[in-house]
Amino acid sequence: MSLNLQILKGGKNLRLIIELETKSGHEFVLPIQYNYLVQSMIYRSLDSDFANFLHEQGFESGDRQFKLFVFSRLLGKFRMDRAKNKIIFQSPIKLIVVSPIHQFCQSLSNGLLTKKDLHLGFNAAVVKEINVQNPTIGEETVKMRTLSPVVAYSTLMRPEGGKYTCYFQPGENEFTRLVNLNLKNKYKALHAEKAPEGEVEIRTLGNPKLHVMQYKEIVIKGYSATLILSGSKILLQLALDTGLGSKNSMGFGCLEKTF
Repeated sequence: MSLNLQILKGGKNLRLIIELETKSGHEFVLPIQYNYLVQSMIYRSLDSDFANFLHEQGFESGDRQFKLFVFSRLLGKFRMDRAKNKIIFQSPIKLIVVSPIHQFCQSLSNGLLTKKDLHLGFNAAVVKEINVQNPTIGEETVKMRTLSPVVAYSTLMRPEGGKYTCYFQPGENEFTRLVNLNLKNKYKALHAEKAPEGEVEIRTLGNPKLHVMQYKEIVIKGYSATLILSGSKILLQLALDTGLGSKNSMGFGCLEKTF
């Protein structure tokens, strides 16, 4: 599909804080592993041509494709029913979606506000409000916390044959290397030029928390943490706008600047 990427890249990065409530006034009942349902709601709310472009092509850097959006975990009061593999949220809940692509943010906002059959899983929902922020990075060292787990991994070959996935946690050298490679590829996909020189240094405050999650049938390991990131303001802004690490459009690596 051919779209005018110059138009897509216009405008400022936006952080959409979306407040959802059930049409029935009851609770949201979701599977514990709900990332795919949130992602599906996002895609269904986009203009169909743009949704197809993102799903089928995305923004390219070499042989890699990026969707250039990220979303948080659902935010609100909840309880777990592990026997039934359910998480139950009190209504309303909040979802944060971030992207540097102006058309994505505009299309998503319009779709969420006008769609008459909005569903999150089997829950009929309605958007109570959408607040828009435009957070910017003004310094070369910033404190951030994860709003969804950060994923960094390599796919390796076993000596006896076959592939396996090795995940890395914040604080490990390979985690930092992979995150920097990912950021530079996303910069090239967004701007069609080489990323700024230099590396983003990553330090953790406290111990990262491991999350073993499932997206469809895929097991994914990610970490939540409070991080100190130091480096180019351009790359730090990109991490805030597109997510840190891999699998951002599946709901991993969403960050929030803290003070």
